[in-house]
Amino acid sequence: MKTLLFMLLAGLLLSFRPASTATFQALPAASQLTWTGYAEVGDWVPSGTLQLRRGTFVYEGNTLRQGRFEFEMKTITHTNAQLQKHLRGADFFDVERFPVAVFVLREVVDGQAAGELTLKGITKSVRFPLTITTQPEGLRIQGTATIDRTQFGVNYNSSSFFQNLGSYAIRNEFTLAFDVLAKATK
Repeated sequence: MKTLLFMLLAGLLLSFRPASTATFQALPAASQLTWTGYAEVGDWVPSGTLQLRRGTFVYEGNTLRQGRFEFEMKTITHTNAQLQKHLRGADFFDVERFPVAVFVLREVVDGQAAGELTLKGITKSVRFPLTITTQPEGLRIQGTATIDRTQFGVNYNSSSFFQNLGSYAIRNEFTLAFDVLAKATK
């Protein structure tokens, strides 16, 4: 009986294989990041793009872990050249002093990513929903993060800091929609 039990246990242990783990590299040229800001009053909704500089993460089974994504802040764009220059300046993202923003992914649980975002040298915890789909080229990670800019010292025309702004007030939150394609490294 002991022999049978031992053989059964040994067979189970030998048949168990841990989930495969792979490291993935984001493909910046195949990825898209779109930011959207919002006026406090009215329907003005400016938007533009931002380029992913690089990104890596570990994908284990069906779980995304240990990621690091860098964003090239000097590439923040808007169709209005004056607004684009203002966004890159000290009132907003001060890209000369802070050329790179970083998101460090800690975990994804039930479709919610959790990690730390560093923007303008300030690091804060953030959470946002995302989806992961398998593609012939690798993995596609999509979602939208809502970020309170004032937590990172971007206070320009925020009614939380300035009074009587009227139609010049800008909401504290902006969104960053992302569509990142990544390929397994060898």
